[in-house]
Parts: sequence; structure tokens; C-alpha cells
Amino acid sequence: MKLGSLKEGGRDGTLVVVSRDLARAVRATGIAPTLQQALEDWSNVAPRLNALSESLNHGDADGVFDLDHKALAAPLPRAYEFVDGSAYLPHVERVRRARNAEVPKSFYTDPLMYQATSAGFHGPRDPVRVVSEDYGIDLEAEILVVTDDVPMAVTPEQAAGHIQLIGLVNDVSLRNLIPPELAKGFGFLQSKPRSALSPVFVTPDELGDVWRGNKVHLPLLTHINGEWFGAPEAGVDMQFDFAQLVAHAAKTRPLSAGTLVGSGTIANEDVSKGASCFAERRTVETLRDGKPSTPFMKFGDVVRIEMLNSDGDSIFGAIEQRIEPQSLP
Repeated sequence: MKLGSLKEGGRDGTLVVVSRDLARAVRATGIAPTLQQALEDWSNVAPRLNALSESLNHGDADGVFDLDHKALAAPLPRAYEFVDGSAYLPHVERVRRARNAEVPKSFYTDPLMYQATSAGFHGPRDPVRVVSEDYGIDLEAEILVVTDDVPMAVTPEQAAGHIQLIGLVNDVSLRNLIPPELAKGFGFLQSKPRSALSPVFVTPDELGDVWRGNKVHLPLLTHINGEWFGAPEAGVDMQFDFAQLVAHAAKTRPLSAGTLVGSGTIANEDVSKGASCFAERRTVETLRDGKPSTPFMKFGDVVRIEMLNSDGDSIFGAIEQRIEPQSLP
């Protein structure tokens, strides 16, 4: 099934079940008012939501309406936790190589992960507002999973059973603010503003056999201003699968229902597949030409991120955002 949230009913939106073709929806407030509340009682709520989904897709649900994606908030407009990994090591290897630095051996056995911003997420058609282009505005096209309550110290095998939903994220980065922050040795803060989520999250069964080994085996497609930017294969070159990432996050603490776990920027060894962020493209240019030639994003640029099934249909809907200036208070 596919789930989303309308921009109504307060900060956490109103839960809707969405048709497989992303054209119609029905409010699920009789089952759970918000997606967060559904996840907190998932074992009881999910079967009822699934029944509503089947009814919607068979054309016999009540209260069905045509879905305007501009009316959608993020499926989880805010979350208790968002942890983002860096599971695609070709990107890490290239960045290190461009700096004449080696990748530590631990990176191949111990996932990179940081605590990301979760107090609010942009909807799939909301603009990305930034104070200055000088910040180095970048996208990061990623896949994420959403968990129910995860006990502390689960194994990856156990963690796989706690992955309930899958979606896309544009993990916005301000590249020129990152070096001075990391130099402090205390991680990201100002360089990682709010991210945007796909119109819907889907249950793993909705993906069929492209969800296997706790990975999504499809390309993630990105366009900038209508031009192809990249379509790296999400199931290739992923050093750590999502079950491993969830278990890593839960090693010393339980994860609350509604926790988002990101894959990190999708990247392949094969650079002909393009990129999922400007930093990746600029790194490839540096290794090839000695310096980057592609600038970061400017005001007015539009990014579009989506994933298509074998029939060319959008699975999660598209994140489509314009970069806009943020006025000062």
C-alpha cells in the first residue's frame, strides 16, 4: 500500500491511503489520524489500512478524491528521529581520492551515520529556501526506510522485520558550510537544513521482487531544470543494506516508531550512471580534469527526484522543488 499526508489537520497532517497510480486517495482518519500514530500501533493498524488500500484500488472505497500532489505534506511532516547513513562507498572513495586521502578500512565494516534534522520535512512540491547561494546549495537523492519501534541491540536479521515503509528523500546540503563545521570535530548543524520527502511511502510488498536483500534494486532518477542528471542503480554498490543500517542505529538505544533511516547519496562505481548530488559530479570532474566545472545550485533551479518501475510508472511520486531565496526575519 501507499501512504501520504495532506496539508491539513495540524503539524502532522492527515493520513491518506493513495492509489497505486498515485492519482486518487482516501482519508484514513477513521483508522489513524496521522501516519505517526499509525506507526505507533502498526501491527493493529496496518491490516486495516491495507484493507482500505485494496478497496481503493478496486474502486469500491468511499470518500475517494483526485489527489493533487501540491496538497501533500511530507508523509511524516515531522519525525522523532532521522539518521542518515553513507552506504554507497564509491562516492566516499572518490571524494577521498580527490583529496589524495585513503578510505579508512573501518568504513567497509562500520557504517557512516549521523543524526539528521527531523523536526520538520518539506513536502514534495515545497520550495527549498536558502539565505544565500554562497552556501553551496546541493541536493542528495536518497532512499530511506521507516521503522516501527526497534529494540536496542537488534541484529540485522531482527532489524529487517522492523522496516515497515520505504520512501525517497532529498537530503539538502549546504556544501560550503560543511568544511568549517566538520573541522570543529562535532558534526553537521548549519550545513544540513530541512530535507524533503517523496509524496508517498510504500510498504515493502508494494515493490515486489525489486525489494530484496533489504535493498531497492532500481535506478533513482534525478533531473535538474528538466535535464537528466543521474540514474545510479540503488541496488548496486550499497556496502550496507537497510537492515544493517537500522541495526547500527539501534546498537546502543531503541528507535522510536517513525524513525527514518537514510541510505546516503546513491552512487555507483560506473560514473556513466550520473550522480545523485552536485558534490559527486564535481568530484568526478576534479579527478578527470583537475578541478570542478559544474557550479552548485542557484535560485530558480528545479530538482526532480523519482523512481520508476519496469513499466515506467512512478512508485513514490516525484520530489520536485525550486530553489528560492529566504528573506531574513
